Amino acid sequence: MIHLFINALAASAGGGLTYIRNVLPRLALRNDVCATVPLSTSLRDEFTSSSRLNIIPVDVIAGTARRFWYEQTELPAAIRNSRANVLLSAGNFALLRSPVPQILLSGNALYTSRHFERDLRDRGEYALWMDNTIKGTFARWSVSVADCTVAPTEAFAADLRRWTGRNVQAIHHGFDGEIFFGSSEPLAKEVQAKLDAAEGSLKLLFVSHYNYYRNFETLFHALAILKKNIYPRSVRLFLTCKLASGENPGDYRAESAAALVRELRLCKEVIELGAVPYRRLHHIYAASDFYVTPAYVETFAHPLVEAMASGVPVIAADLAVHREICGKAAMYFSPFSAEELAKTVVRATEARGQAAHMRERGLLRSQDFSWDGHIEAVLQLARRLARDKPH
Repeated sequence: MIHLFINALAASAGGGLTYIRNVLPRLALRNDVCATVPLSTSLRDEFTSSSRLNIIPVDVIAGTARRFWYEQTELPAAIRNSRANVLLSAGNFALLRSPVPQILLSGNALYTSRHFERDLRDRGEYALWMDNTIKGTFARWSVSVADCTVAPTEAFAADLRRWTGRNVQAIHHGFDGEIFFGSSEPLAKEVQAKLDAAEGSLKLLFVSHYNYYRNFETLFHALAILKKNIYPRSVRLFLTCKLASGENPGDYRAESAAALVRELRLCKEVIELGAVPYRRLHHIYAASDFYVTPAYVETFAHPLVEAMASGVPVIAADLAVHREICGKAAMYFSPFSAEELAKTVVRATEARGQAAHMRERGLLRSQDFSWDGHIEAVLQLARRLARDKPH
């Protein structure tokens, strides 16, 4: 029996939240592991403590600096008291003085991305640039102090190795079709009405909160080109966010993106669905013809697997991470070329059998991702560290 202490305090949105929601229930069902998990009180009700899973509710700690200080000063004693064998740090930052061997889960490619750094400077977002630089320093230091660092893709692991000079192991995240497709709960009426109104249009989907690195602007410019190229057929782009500051996690300002939509006369074409609960997302995929992502940096990109498992052909920015996840199941374009993105969508739409071929390959590829497989690989690593590096 191995006892993990899982620091999940940073899980609040995106991939981190997806990770916790899939991993914790599976750990609770295993007979060869138990886990102690400090978790924000906002997520406490999603999980039930048991003989295998001890949830410690912690009041929300606002701000990265405050959370980092709390973790460094409070968690070592909690780890000792829990009698855990291994610490799993799931928030990009490691403990300086962990009382047990530590596995760092590194999942933020913004710290290593020159494109993101340049993007922030070009937007005049100097406060965000400084914040990212400081966090990047802590993230780089974290890789050096952890006993082992795990990345969700080999492409990102390679970036971390170049960035830190340290060994980094790649273990793919997973996908659970039973959970993803398991709920028959319908969409909210206003969301379903927006989907129904798009009937007959070419329907594109992008699942993301608004942020800068997902490159919404290139997508909007491509949509304007596509609108002309496929006329008289109409096109609709579904977004699972709102283009308004305060409606998305983080400090990203969405007003310029909303203004661009108006400037390009795409108010009818861009459909802001807002955040859709995970258990209802499969309805959005089912209503779409293609999944499109122009993101210029990623670490794993769970929606790619969700799209492939839903039978939705993927058109993705040409990143090493995207190619690793989708392989030959997707079509690719230069991340900052709106013209190439639009041409790729047209080619995927008009080439005989192309969409069906992508759909078939995507369904097969999605079966390669398993949360059970991910957990087993992490546990094997944890057992080896507990045996070879006892503290």
